[in-house]
Amino acid sequence: MDVNSSNIEEIVRQVLDSMKGGAVSAPVAAAVAGREVPKTARVAMLTQLEKFELKEFAIPELGDNDMLVKVEGCGVCGTDAHEFKRDPFGLIPVALGHEGTGEIVKMGKNVKVDSAGKPLHVGDKVVTCVTLHDDPDITMYDMNKQNVGAADVYGLLPDDDVHFNGWFADYIIVRGGSSVFNVSDLDLDSRILIEPCAVLIHAVERAKTTGILRFNSRVVVQGCGPIGLICIAVLRTMGVENIVAVDGENKRLEFARQMGANATVNFKDHQGIEALTNGVKAAFGGYLADFAFQCTGSPVAHANIYKFIRNGGGLCELGFFINGGDATINPHFDICSKEITTVGSWVYTLRDYATTFDFLKRAKGIGLPMEKLITHKFPLEQINEALVTNLKMEGLKIAVVNK
Repeated sequence: MDVNSSNIEEIVRQVLDSMKGGAVSAPVAAAVAGREVPKTARVAMLTQLEKFELKEFAIPELGDNDMLVKVEGCGVCGTDAHEFKRDPFGLIPVALGHEGTGEIVKMGKNVKVDSAGKPLHVGDKVVTCVTLHDDPDITMYDMNKQNVGAADVYGLLPDDDVHFNGWFADYIIVRGGSSVFNVSDLDLDSRILIEPCAVLIHAVERAKTTGILRFNSRVVVQGCGPIGLICIAVLRTMGVENIVAVDGENKRLEFARQMGANATVNFKDHQGIEALTNGVKAAFGGYLADFAFQCTGSPVAHANIYKFIRNGGGLCELGFFINGGDATINPHFDICSKEITTVGSWVYTLRDYATTFDFLKRAKGIGLPMEKLITHKFPLEQINEALVTNLKMEGLKIAVVNK
């Protein structure tokens, strides 16, 4: 039988279909796919500040509840950049990368379905969310008691004898007890964007708990990096149309319009907070915002955003994924006298991940250019260049993509 790159996936599917959902042994499935699982593979290990090294490790035997996934791509997160630059979590040496996706090439005998109950087979495309602890508050269906900030994430795990702990690698070992989702119906770029998009799905769900965010709300989004731009896209797919984006870079503001903002404000064009507030009001036709999303890591930006919100309005703060410093506000004028309802948002829940898949399909359906968010793609061999590009804020979403 002649196996080539154009018919590999179809052959795998035919074989799996013929099994009628039965378990497929990893060696057989790998052989059908024309791909032998190697004995060793590379991991991009951060060994010191601002230095990744490609390390070759033996791929260990899988447990009955584990999976071996061939990495196809992984986005570079701001958290990766902070770890690369400063190691704030004290993880070095560490295999980073948590916005990854790839193809299952080997499965333990107990692996049958993903975290949403969808069947899993060799050849399926997957993403991971978190590795779960034995904590009843962290479940698929009830995340009200505790968010996943208390769980572990691949790409932010201390190095151990497994080594294949992050998505900046040729392969990753997904261990039993992890949350994993079958996303074979999404293209590679969409799969790379799942993790950051889940952050914004969660933020908007948090915002909705205030009872203030509605279809006809005037919404200001401050910060037009990837997080702010995705925030605009999520709002737009929900039917919110009156969105004003605030940033200091015209290229990002132009992209904000492509993602669904109907007006933009460059804060560099306004001297002082009063002038900037008037600029936001003018963009809303003389009104302040009903609701605001603060998507930067700047304490000054946080202090400013209260001024953009009307009396009785709402705010979702999601920009501080690390300690960005203290913000100076006046509680009387900024919160109490205006009766601002504020929520914080941190990471996401497993349910948000499932919602994100539908969001990405909806965004594509209404013509939002989500794929344009990924402006740079680097091979694994250029992982250091990828992180430097991210730190220089060149482009938007940076990704490491394996051939």
